[in-house]
Amino acid sequence: MKILITGVCGFAGSTLARHLLETEPGLEIIGVDNFMRPGSESNRSSLRTLGVCVRHADLRIADDLESLPAVDCVLDAAANPSVLAGTGPAGGSSRSLMQHNLAGTINMLEYCKAHRAAFILLSTSRVYSIAPLAEMKLEVHRGAFRPQQDQAWPQGLSANGINEDFSTASPISLYGATKICSEALALEYGLTFDFPVWINRLGVLAGAGQFGKADQGIFSFWIHSCARQRPLRFIGFGGQGHQVRDCLHPRDLTGVLLRQMKSAPAQGRAITNFSGGVHNSMSLRQLDEWCAKRFGTHAVSSEATERPFDIPWVVLDAARAKERFEWQPATPLAAILEEISTHAEQNPDWLDWTTN
Repeated sequence: MKILITGVCGFAGSTLARHLLETEPGLEIIGVDNFMRPGSESNRSSLRTLGVCVRHADLRIADDLESLPAVDCVLDAAANPSVLAGTGPAGGSSRSLMQHNLAGTINMLEYCKAHRAAFILLSTSRVYSIAPLAEMKLEVHRGAFRPQQDQAWPQGLSANGINEDFSTASPISLYGATKICSEALALEYGLTFDFPVWINRLGVLAGAGQFGKADQGIFSFWIHSCARQRPLRFIGFGGQGHQVRDCLHPRDLTGVLLRQMKSAPAQGRAITNFSGGVHNSMSLRQLDEWCAKRFGTHAVSSEATERPFDIPWVVLDAARAKERFEWQPATPLAAILEEISTHAEQNPDWLDWTTN
């Protein structure tokens, strides 16, 4: 089987490429990347050593894709993954976001149409509607927000997290809008031109080697910052760091991705959440307390003002992934944090290298 991975030199793309090769003998991987992200060059040589054919290509430019050979499946791991993307100035321009996240998807779907290749989109929890999540009744327990049980739950939301039936109505951020549009286009292309499409909505990905940006890899950023005694802030929601996210190592997707590459979804089963869930979730304050035990105490400042699109509790419910694929996360949260910490000790200049 031959597959194409977009964004192959990013954290998710490179991690998945390595573990797919370990798991599936005879797999051939072609990877494309535009190498715009600081740190992405570091993965090029190691992937080539493993036998991945790494090519420079910009998904926004259709001509860059014309020389790519036919493959059996495309794993789309390329995107600007920041919820603040397109909001400028630090988030960049809205036009650039649309070109990267939406126009790039369209060009890949045209490629799949031409070669009848299956398409797997790595989507995000941020396609889910912000307003009802922001209105959820929460309480603080052991330094973290958790949902109160005595509340009227909207469809698709429970104490176990957000499931696939939850609203995707606006507002979801410009970033979320690019991903929900990409999902819709992928499904329509697949139906119209008869190729399999899978949509995998992911919680926060984390692990060693993730680039150290707060808006794209908060677990990695926080641990590396604590290891190097860099300034940190609790932002929004009273400035106490009680906001919660779940955490998933991308290698835990390897088995289910191989199954998807070899099959087509049953009707109504193309979209699935994959996440660490409640058991692999923690607040920023809990993460900081973990880091204090690992690296020593570290002062954290506080800023109560909330940023646009921030949500206090975002945990995906992956029950349908278990039902459909007998899948559950294999790497516990503590192991992910320790893996990142070891990487931080071995790479003291990581933040400088991957954020400049």
